[in-house]
Amino acid sequence: MKWSLTELRKNHRSEPLQFDQTLELKADLMERYGDEVLDLSPVQVKGLVSVIGEGDVVVVAQVKADLTVPSSRSLAPVDLPVDFKMTEYYVSDPAATQRFEKTDVVMVITDDVIDFDKAVGDNIILQIPMHILSDAEKQGAAMPEGQDWQVVKEADLAKVEAEHQTVDPRLAKLKDFFPDQDDK
Repeated sequence: MKWSLTELRKNHRSEPLQFDQTLELKADLMERYGDEVLDLSPVQVKGLVSVIGEGDVVVVAQVKADLTVPSSRSLAPVDLPVDFKMTEYYVSDPAATQRFEKTDVVMVITDDVIDFDKAVGDNIILQIPMHILSDAEKQGAAMPEGQDWQVVKEADLAKVEAEHQTVDPRLAKLKDFFPDQDDK
């Protein structure tokens, strides 16, 4: 969905533009965020566009989709349903951003076109948590491992480090110089 800022100001100053659309964003998101997005269902977007104040535009939308992302532990595909509300303000003058709170999302439009598809895609990416596990990993499945490496839980890290701590035999006699340091 793309809207002209000028047309919105002209035609929807008194009555908001309502929309209810299904967007195909899979190709765009996989191209821009290929490492974070493995698959994306069609995105259902419902909302309205209003002209407020001095010609600023606000878009409020409810977004629903099914996203497939890699597990942060094993990179196995994990289904992640997303359902969120987004609010963005669009202005044509950078100085107009001062009228808004610091927590508001305000976009400065320089070419008179609001590309709402990109905004929805970026907001979907923001919904991906930093730490995501597959159902098997949540149930305590074995940690991934390979040749000469393994993933360990943070709680087990000290134990594993103690098991693998070796002293170079050439330096072993140095500990005799500082016998009081053995307790630390």
